[in-house]
Amino acid sequence: MRVVEFGVLGSVAAWDETGEPIALKGPRHRAVLARLLIARRRVVPVPRLVEDLWEGDPPTDAVGTVRTFVAGLRRALEPERPRRTPSRLLVTEGPGYALRAEPAHVDARRFEHAVAAAADLPPAQVVSRLTEALELWRGPAYADFAEERWARAERSRLAELRLTAVERRAEGRLALGAAADAAADLDAHVAEHPWREDAWQLLALALYRCGRQADALSVLRRARQLLREHLGVEPGPRLSRTEQDILRHADHLDPGPSDPAAQVWAQASASYASMVPARARTRLESTAGLMRDLAVTGGGGLEAARRHRAAAVAAAEQLGEPELTARVIGVYDVPAVWTRSDDPAQADRLVGAAERTLLLLPPGAPEAARARLLATVAVESRGTLPEATRPLQAAHQAVESARRLEDANLLVFALNGLFMQTFERAGLAARRDRIGAEITEVAARHGLFTYEVLGHLIRLQAHCATADFTAADRHATAADALAERHDLPLVAVFTTWYRALRTATTGPPQLGESAYRAAAKSLEGAGMPGLEQGLLPLALLCLRLHHGLPVTADPHTDWGPYEPWVRPLLLLAEGRDQDAVRLLASVPSPPGDLLHEALWSLLARAAIQVDDRALMLRTQRALEPVRGELAGAASGLLTAGPVADRLDALAAALAPHTS
Repeated sequence: MRVVEFGVLGSVAAWDETGEPIALKGPRHRAVLARLLIARRRVVPVPRLVEDLWEGDPPTDAVGTVRTFVAGLRRALEPERPRRTPSRLLVTEGPGYALRAEPAHVDARRFEHAVAAAADLPPAQVVSRLTEALELWRGPAYADFAEERWARAERSRLAELRLTAVERRAEGRLALGAAADAAADLDAHVAEHPWREDAWQLLALALYRCGRQADALSVLRRARQLLREHLGVEPGPRLSRTEQDILRHADHLDPGPSDPAAQVWAQASASYASMVPARARTRLESTAGLMRDLAVTGGGGLEAARRHRAAAVAAAEQLGEPELTARVIGVYDVPAVWTRSDDPAQADRLVGAAERTLLLLPPGAPEAARARLLATVAVESRGTLPEATRPLQAAHQAVESARRLEDANLLVFALNGLFMQTFERAGLAARRDRIGAEITEVAARHGLFTYEVLGHLIRLQAHCATADFTAADRHATAADALAERHDLPLVAVFTTWYRALRTATTGPPQLGESAYRAAAKSLEGAGMPGLEQGLLPLALLCLRLHHGLPVTADPHTDWGPYEPWVRPLLLLAEGRDQDAVRLLASVPSPPGDLLHEALWSLLARAAIQVDDRALMLRTQRALEPVRGELAGAASGLLTAGPVADRLDALAAALAPHTS
């Protein structure tokens, strides 16, 4: 006897034993089949079929028409059945017809059985069984008949069962320690079904177990808002209790295994490997989220995060789904304090992807998605020239959206982008301090500890610019304490260099040089080439300028990206004045970044030595707004000394030209 498989978890379909689709003719034939499948092997009287198919307005020959449909279905389902022999599958019985398909041959029945069986299984088998069961779904149940009254109850029942299965699978993953995997599925789940309070609670728990307490609390607040706005109800006691438990770090929220990190990693890796082909879109978002967390774990993690993030964005773009691409790009809201990119080419690609996605997003796309793309443009466009206005505009637009949406996570990310774009001219340390203060306050209030650290580092830099080392010390201490509490090893790179800067500013040059060389060791393996390349030699050169010492350098020194502004001084130190003059004639203005004033100070020194009036005037105009600051100290890493000294030297050199 021929085996026929029936599918109703999606459009109504049938397949033979080889997996080939069976042609079911027109929509009425499919409707008869669907109605018989809903009856679950029970007889459906012909009058009921007539009523359901035509909803009270049947044609005069409706009964004959139904019999014609049934005959056609029998030929399609049992093409080799001899004529005038009774059907064994679509049978005539009493006043009507019944489809005697075995439960194992109907996808909805297999799904129900799997969900019921999973209730008594251990977590690993629950996850496996429910994953297989959920893969049976090809779309909404009985998708062809969404508007039919007779299908409504069955569609609702199966849809509810599917939602329950998603949530029970998430519970199983949480029990196994695979919180990141559970969070990825639940995030998409609550977006489609915001009334599911159990799903919101599970998502918050999953995020908390991933070490993302702030995100967990944000999810619970979002759930409360959606339930109030869309259903007019207050969240149940389970959601409220979960929020309170997270705020007090209740013991029962912990994953439990003796080595949770290793177990989470193993489970997530196994799930990733097994699920990517079937759930590529969800996995892309999960990967992007994982890279965000990985980026703050240390040098190796930061390098891997950058590499895999770029691959995830490229893959999302290839799928041609702008809203998915927006989520993959926007989820990577890693705090950034250094204004020179670690990988400029990759940053350019990310900015390009964000801009393309902004253009492709449909009008009804969430405002938060657009704002995250704009913030990404601002953050990744770090170190651009002052005349590049687009990143600054993007930053302001992102901040405005975040304030309008009252989204704390989005606001600190957008403010980070605004910070990156406050280098259009010298003298903006006070503005950056205000941004840092707001980031610190918002982050502390909402438990966003990585951004709380960022706020302290921004304020440290701003106070260094004005030589307020007492205030800078407070922020360095606060940043170190948060880094220790939350295991953020890269923070020490910035606080160590700050203390070297303070030593170099307040102590003798020999002590400053020792402090800088010791600080340089913190960069080894930090995974931040944009910070590391050329920084130590630049710091030592600036130290010599600060103390009025002659310029000396090893000819094999790698000056990294600072070469264009250092080279004229090196040529002058070698007595190659004409070469220095030629080079200065084409030297570009320093980029808009944390070392803006320091590099202008180098040019000022060279311009004075070769008596280049035009360049002296340029440097004078650039540095005048920061007369009361330390050149380059806004970086929190190094300084070329008081800007006032450099401006006085420029004025003295220009005096013969004006007398």
